[in-house]
Order: sequence, then structure tokens, then C-alpha cells
Amino acid sequence: MDRRTFSKTLAGATLGAAATSVNPALGARSGVSSATANSSEDQAVAETPFKISIMLWTVFNKLPFEERLEKVAEAGYHAVQLTGESAKWTDEEFRQYNKKRAELGIMFDTCAGLQHGAGDPGVRDAFLDDIRAQLPMMERLECPSLIVMSGNVVQGLSPQAQHDSCVEGLKRAADLVDAKGITLLLENIDLEENPHYYLWSVPEAFKIIEEVDHPNVKFLYDFYHAQISGGNLITNLQKNAEKVGLIHIADVPGRHEPGTGEIDYVNIYKKLGGLNYNRYVAMEFHPSGDPVKILSHARVEALRAAQG
Repeated sequence: MDRRTFSKTLAGATLGAAATSVNPALGARSGVSSATANSSEDQAVAETPFKISIMLWTVFNKLPFEERLEKVAEAGYHAVQLTGESAKWTDEEFRQYNKKRAELGIMFDTCAGLQHGAGDPGVRDAFLDDIRAQLPMMERLECPSLIVMSGNVVQGLSPQAQHDSCVEGLKRAADLVDAKGITLLLENIDLEENPHYYLWSVPEAFKIIEEVDHPNVKFLYDFYHAQISGGNLITNLQKNAEKVGLIHIADVPGRHEPGTGEIDYVNIYKKLGGLNYNRYVAMEFHPSGDPVKILSHARVEALRAAQG
């Protein structure tokens, strides 16, 4: 299930209820292969405060899972984010895929796939049950972060009441994950992708995180959605960097790689470096050409820009 389909599935449900090593790889669009990468990229990896991942739903979807991981490693990445891929894995597949990621030096840094959101008090118990059901799987994957949604606007509920419900839902969810060291990541979605989604506003998202006031609850700052929803990306980041637990990267329009649209990602990476942002930045775009080369180029561009 891809991210767009998932957000629409969640929309319908809510309305109805209401690195241990460095693998140098450059592979830029000019056609340079991963084998020609030089040591300067290794140095950038060592010095850049933030880590880089790939949201796997965007790439290599026609390949078997192990081959997808091999492509990720070929592009120089050592972290992968999942959106429910493991839901139907057998015990043997868990063992097989965990062994493969260990061989490649890859970790699963974030998972997604909850069916209910935090903002609808009418499905609060189902939302918390979703999280409980995810915890054993996350333990098997050694995955430390889980994406959560607000859900859709609830008919008959005032905006303030739904805001308060998001806060309360996340507080309750934090109680479930606190002892396990798992971070919950609340995501914004633009209204072009889901016209019914509640949490499209980045300033409101930061306000929710502030009111929850729990170290294991952070904001997933998706720049693609935020740009469509009003922009002001760097100012919002600079004012709230400590509340950000994950950043998602794609350009507007089209959800392709940085440099294909209107977002100045080089300046964003520089700002992240200047702020000493030390969590994950995940590429969540559809490559416009060869995925390995473009992903590799995007990785190196981000690391170099963060050095100023």
C-alpha cells in the first residue's frame, strides 16, 4: 500500500466512524556509477548531524523485498522506512529479511500503517489498539519510530475539540510506547491529497506537539505536503526544530526528486546542518529517472549541502 492510498483509506475509515558502516555511492544524474564514489562523501556522512533514509513505498516496488534492500544499499543508504510491508510476513520471512538487512548494514528506522487517527475521540480505543498491535512487529524489526495520523475532520466536532482530541490521543499513545523507547511521529497531509484530512496546518501540528509535551512524541515534518499547504518551510523549521522527529523529502509539483520543482532543498539542508538537526531525513519521492542514480545523487547533495 503506498502513502497516498493509505491516507485515502484512513480518510474513508474516519468519515465512516464519524548504519553501522558507510557504503560510498554517488551515481549522480550525469551517469557516474556507484563504484566511482570518492572518499569525500564518506567524510560528509561522518560529519553531517542528520541521518538519511528512504521511504520504501516510492521505489523498487516490482522487485522482491530482498532485492529492494539491495538497491537501497547500492544507492548508499543504510536506513529504510516501511508502510505495512511486514503485515503479512511469515516467521521465516521476518528471519530472512532481518538477516538480509543486517548483511547490508540497513536498519528499519520508521514504520507506518495505522488504520485509525489520533483526532477522532469516537475511535480512540481503536487507535490505541492499532498501536498495541504494531508493537510486537516493531520489536521484531528493531524499529524505533511509528508514524501516526490525525485522521479526518470529524463532522459535528469543533476544530478546537478535534485539536484537543489529537493532544489527548497522543498523550494516551505515548503512555503505551514510553517504556519501549518508541517515538510517535505525527504527520501533516495537504488537502489536495486528502481534502478531508484534519491536520494540514504545520503551525497547528507544532502546537499539538507542544501541548502533548512528551519526549517520545514528535512531528513528522513532510516538506512536500507543507509546501502545498502554505510553504514558509524554513521559518517553521527554525522556530520548532526541537519538535521535529523526522523529515520527508519530495519536490513540488509531482513528488519527484529535489531540483525538479519549486522547493530549494539545498537551503533546507544547510539550515538543518546549522540547526544541528540529528534525526532522520527520508527521501519520499518518485525518481524521474534511474532510481539508484537519482537516490544516490539526492543523498550526496543533502550531505554536502548540510556542511554549508
